Amino acid sequence: MRSLYIIKKMAKKKDESIVEKVKDAAESIVEEISDKVKEVVQDIKEKVEEVVEGEKEINKKSAKKTEDKEEKTEKKKSKLEELKEKAKALEKKVTEVKKLDIKGEVRGEKEDKKDLLVPIEDYLKASIHLGTRVITPHMKGYVYRRRADGLAVFNTELLDKKIMEGAEYLAKFSPEKIIVVCKREAGWKAVNKFSETLGIKAFNKKYPAGIMTNVNLDNFIEPELVIICDPWLNKNALDDANRIGIPVLGLCDTNNYTFGINQIIPGNNKSAKSLGMILYLLTKLYIEKRKLKIDAPPIQEFIDDWDNLQPAK
Repeated sequence: MRSLYIIKKMAKKKDESIVEKVKDAAESIVEEISDKVKEVVQDIKEKVEEVVEGEKEINKKSAKKTEDKEEKTEKKKSKLEELKEKAKALEKKVTEVKKLDIKGEVRGEKEDKKDLLVPIEDYLKASIHLGTRVITPHMKGYVYRRRADGLAVFNTELLDKKIMEGAEYLAKFSPEKIIVVCKREAGWKAVNKFSETLGIKAFNKKYPAGIMTNVNLDNFIEPELVIICDPWLNKNALDDANRIGIPVLGLCDTNNYTFGINQIIPGNNKSAKSLGMILYLLTKLYIEKRKLKIDAPPIQEFIDDWDNLQPAK
């Protein structure tokens, strides 16, 4: 019996030892799992914090963009208001400018028509302001612009000034010491009236070769001034005058070169109306400046059908 008691007691101690071991093992496992759980929780917490920080950064950038956008919008509004104010100021200035009629065809016309030799409408009516499609370097300074059809347009105020200067230059010479040469048929009527009124010798159609250079000719003359109506068509007369040192007054269009010409009168030298207007004004001014006791003929005697002419567009 005693041995049985001992055996039971030993078995009980063995069971308690196993239980103790199992308990220790369980506690170790629980502790290990607890540590793992803590690590996982810490990782999750850190990741959540990263996500939150990232969201905050995104929100900050978004707020900055919104702020910048609002600032740009405000600047645009401010610039728009500034432009509106400038537009109003310009509109006010424009409304103060007087409306232009046909005068817009030319540049630099003075408001007071009395400053011009004739009204601006008469210059336009005579087409004196219309040049050619060719503009030489010599004539470029007299041109205002080109029309849509390519024709050059003279500065009419400048033409008026040059006609006045040409008349003053012409008035330095007595009529019998002047000759005028015009090969172009469009100028014959005006040249003949100019010659007849002032007593200036005229050569229409063909200029007699050597008339100023060959002393052996029966019709040899010694003028002190030569007027030519086109430097190209009247180049023989121009060459002779230059050869013997006689000054030349030339009517020059935009396609002319002015070599050898002492006094230039720019203007349309292709049209009978334009040539008539220029020679009419030279006649009138020459009589005034030389104080000749003759009356200047009306412009109708220089230009056919003047009263029915319409201003050139």
